[in-house]
Amino acid sequence: MPLIHVELVEGRTTEQKKKLGEAITKAAMDIVNVPKDAVKVIFVDMKKDNYMEGGIMRSERK
Repeated sequence: MPLIHVELVEGRTTEQKKKLGEAITKAAMDIVNVPKDAVKVIFVDMKKDNYMEGGIMRSERK
């Protein structure tokens, strides 16, 4: 059973996460050869204050 953990900076819509989850599920089915119901995808929304890129907090980016 593939368990795929996806962390995203907050702000993505449910529809965007649904489409991403569907694409990840299909890729796992095709590559790892497992049935659809065996693929688990967990989404974690990170607050912008909990993510830094290039030394700049995501909440401070314009």
